[in-house]
Amino acid sequence: MKIAIEGQRLFRAKKHGMDMVALELIKNLQQIDSSNQYVVFIKPDTDHSCLSDSDNVKLVELPGMTYPYWEQVALPRAAKEYGCDLLHCTSNTAPIFTRMPLVVTLHDIIYMESLSLFKKSMTSYQRFGNLYRRYIVPEVVRKSKRIITVSNFEKERIAKFFGMKDDPRLVAIHNGVGEHFKRISDSAVLERVKKQYNLPDKFFFHLGNTDPKKNTKGVLAAYSAFLKKSDQKISLVMLDFDLGELDRILTEIGDADLKQYIHLTGYVVNSDLPAIYSLTSIFLYPSLRESFGLPILEAMACGTPVITSTTSSMPEIAGDAAYLVDPFDTAQITNAIFKLLKSSSLCDELIKKGYAQAKLFSWRAMAEQVLNLYKEVV
Repeated sequence: MKIAIEGQRLFRAKKHGMDMVALELIKNLQQIDSSNQYVVFIKPDTDHSCLSDSDNVKLVELPGMTYPYWEQVALPRAAKEYGCDLLHCTSNTAPIFTRMPLVVTLHDIIYMESLSLFKKSMTSYQRFGNLYRRYIVPEVVRKSKRIITVSNFEKERIAKFFGMKDDPRLVAIHNGVGEHFKRISDSAVLERVKKQYNLPDKFFFHLGNTDPKKNTKGVLAAYSAFLKKSDQKISLVMLDFDLGELDRILTEIGDADLKQYIHLTGYVVNSDLPAIYSLTSIFLYPSLRESFGLPILEAMACGTPVITSTTSSMPEIAGDAAYLVDPFDTAQITNAIFKLLKSSSLCDELIKKGYAQAKLFSWRAMAEQVLNLYKEVV
């Protein structure tokens, strides 16, 4: 069997959630499947070190062009030319005119649901992406042989939205945690990362971005309230976040002075994240909506206490190993910070449970389930 996998963004330097899921799937298929051949189609970019050809995997770069043309025209044409038996698209959308058996990973359908919570601060790029998905995804769902999603919560949302109750094509397969996510105790590694990203001695960590669902505004409002009530002026570290967007949010919450306590690192390579988690006092991840919430498990695997949400998939993924709050209630987030800082026994309990919870999720298990699904389709 020859399987085509869409990996359009895999060579880009700044990889994000869906990119990492596709990358881990391919790497694990390389290791566990010696019977089938894979052709991975990638848009040319700068990071060629993340993935290499092997006996069972061939990487093919398709020339750069607009996303819709690349996906709707170039990808199915190339998959046909390479004689593939199946096409797996990994990032929510897929070509709608191909006759090749199609598998799609539908990470979420947030863009299909009401956008009233998120419209105000969307960028034009985010709006275009949502409009494209809203047009393409219903047809992709109709014609796909299998639809993979990443949590039981999201499976229920998709089934309800598209009228797919008990449809055997729709399958939930959990993401995994990379083996490099573990507690870092090597002082040399910690010092290198601390120096490279100019990290403060003690800090909270929020992995947010400009997507409104990440609830960065809520986190900053809760953090502002914490600083006003606490004698401890603990810094807040945020990764690749836009400075102008930060200024806008601080103006909205009425605390421009908060900026002096916030440290923006810029983009952090995935291999450095375990050290940052290990240096973190508390990981703040009270998103409004997640289809999975991989950073929850990454932080747990590194022995970091996690504050996350009672909403969407997060209770399913976190289990009882995180402090759960209503993400719409900033006072709850603030109180959770205080409780964890004041109770070392509570932190120790969450850390212990977190290690166990993270071990329940592996990329190898995910890849094995996807491989079985390919065999069902062809």
